[in-house]
This record gives sequence, structure tokens and C-alpha cells, in this order.
Amino acid sequence: MKTVFPGIALRAQQSREVNRRQLVKNKALVTFAAVVSVLAVAGPLAAHHGSAGYDLDKELTMKGTVTQWLWANPHCFLKFDATDDKGAIVHWAAEVSNPIDMTRRGWARNTLSVGDQVTVTVRPAKNGAPVGQLMKVVLPNGKELIGWNPAVR
Repeated sequence: MKTVFPGIALRAQQSREVNRRQLVKNKALVTFAAVVSVLAVAGPLAAHHGSAGYDLDKELTMKGTVTQWLWANPHCFLKFDATDDKGAIVHWAAEVSNPIDMTRRGWARNTLSVGDQVTVTVRPAKNGAPVGQLMKVVLPNGKELIGWNPAVR
């Protein structure tokens, strides 16, 4: 049996093939866009939580006076003044995790007050700036609180 309009059947078949190719192209494009989006977000997040700026093989312990305890997201900060080897006062800032993590470690918004005399252990910045990761604090009453998890490198 012959088709009355053979050109129409051929064009319909070609149209289905073009639609199939376009669908595959669209799926590939959507998949590619999704992968690029995930990678674009993952890079800055990993960088944000990196500790490349700190000397992970060195810890400094010093006595100091609390000047500010900042309880905020994404990280809490302890600012304190300590005296260096030459007797000069150095203004330090030490970073710890977020309030939820710190609460699990026994910290609270009112753990530290301005003027508290504390002993602070930090992983110092590689560039020598008075900044570090807060590893541990000994409070005026002798209680010891863990700051950054020492197992995290």
C-alpha cells in the first residue's frame, strides 16, 4: 500500500527526530548548568571554612583581658588584650565556631564579660597578625572551655 503523501510522513518522522535531539540537548544543558551552579557555591563555602590562614602546627597561650565577646553568626569572636615579650599591649581577635556549636561545647552569650582575666590558647595567623583560631579559654574561676575542635585541621 502506497502512501498518498509520502513527503508528509517523511517530514513527520524528521520532526520527531529533531524534537528528540532537542530534548537530549536541553537535558544536557540543564545538567551542565546544575553542576556548574553546585561547584560555584561549593568553592566559596569550602574557602569560608578553611583554616589556611592559621598555623595549624603552632599554639600560643597567653594571659589577657577580655575587651569583647561577640556572640554572632557565622562565627563568634573573642577580642582581648595581651602583653607581648616587650611589655606592649597587643589587641587580639580569636575566631571560634557559631553560637549553636559553642553552646554544645558549654559556652553561652554571657560566658565572658569585658574586663575578665583569662588564659587564651590560639592557633596564630601565619602572617603574624594578632589573630587566631580560639582553641581554649581558662575562665577567671578556673573553668576550661574548648573553643575550636583540636581535631579539625
